[in-house]
Amino acid sequence: MEHLLAVAQHFISQGVVLDVKEYGSGNVNDTFLVTVGRAAPTGKPKPAGERFILQRLNTGVFRQPELVMANLAAVTGHVRQRLKLQPPSPGRRFEVPQVLLSRDGQDHVLDAAGAFWRALSFIDRAVTFDIIKDQDHGREVGQALGLFHCLLTDLSPSRLADTLPGFHVTPGYLRHYDEIRAARDAPPSAEVEYCLGFVDERRDLAYVLESAREQGKLRPRVVHGDPKVNNVMLDIETGEAVALVDLDTVKPGLVHYDIGDCLRSGCNPLGEETEAWDRVRFEPDIARAILKGYLPWARDFLSDQDYAYLYDGIRVLAFELGLRFFTDYLAGDVYFKARYPEHNLARALVQFKLTQSIEVQARDIRGIILDLA
Repeated sequence: MEHLLAVAQHFISQGVVLDVKEYGSGNVNDTFLVTVGRAAPTGKPKPAGERFILQRLNTGVFRQPELVMANLAAVTGHVRQRLKLQPPSPGRRFEVPQVLLSRDGQDHVLDAAGAFWRALSFIDRAVTFDIIKDQDHGREVGQALGLFHCLLTDLSPSRLADTLPGFHVTPGYLRHYDEIRAARDAPPSAEVEYCLGFVDERRDLAYVLESAREQGKLRPRVVHGDPKVNNVMLDIETGEAVALVDLDTVKPGLVHYDIGDCLRSGCNPLGEETEAWDRVRFEPDIARAILKGYLPWARDFLSDQDYAYLYDGIRVLAFELGLRFFTDYLAGDVYFKARYPEHNLARALVQFKLTQSIEVQARDIRGIILDLA
């Protein structure tokens, strides 16, 4: 705690850090909520007032954190400028986190161990949920992603660095899986055998989106990279989406990655961490709600080819995440945080079951897309 207090103090010019506590449920970075008090005339701090987010970036994942910060500054600055010129609607707020500078004017602090720390503004009067509560919530999640994409349509992807080479490039994950599979013996179990067979049966699926990009059918844009349900913040009073957070993965990519990831995470009512993986199901009614929120913002920039590959994006992203979890399990949990030995195996089973449910309901899902296009 003493170390956290000391690091947090670097990002405030006045007052004193009163409290630092863990915040959120991210799988990669370490995130904390910092509460700051102002010094009173007696020398005692006043009651807590300001709060901000303190994060230790996982430099094992983000190997060039300075580029992450440059992307973050470019995207948030562009979004804030667009919102000034074109607010989403009267009375509706929408925010992106703002980078807070340290006392010496830097966008990060390195501690004695070389850890990379940064601070972001806290989105007040808003909450997140790991699972979509109802169709109104689903529509707001879709609105947040659609508005985010809309605000970035005139930001060239060439202005952003590729901070995660290979991220959401499914053929690369399949190659990595093959390397790990060849180098290590898979632990014997019925669940492992199921996953091995699942991947073998769907190897061609890994190439669908990237092949379309190579053929010029899909083009790169600026994407969020990780628009899961719990990265959309809702106003505690109105229930409206007011922010899309966790912007470390913003980079050039296909919007299908974002749409697919959003629907993959949102349309599974049991959530990513459920132990009841055999009961996981993709819910088309929630998909309809999300797309009802998303597509009105996206009609001006989605092409006919983009629409043609929306279903594939949903299916590919569920398969991709399952493949990543399963590979990490086989590799010894080197990427995703795991709370117990089979945690990433359990996560993989959830995503593979979700993929199967998407496939079974392909006609219904395509019909929803066609109805709302």
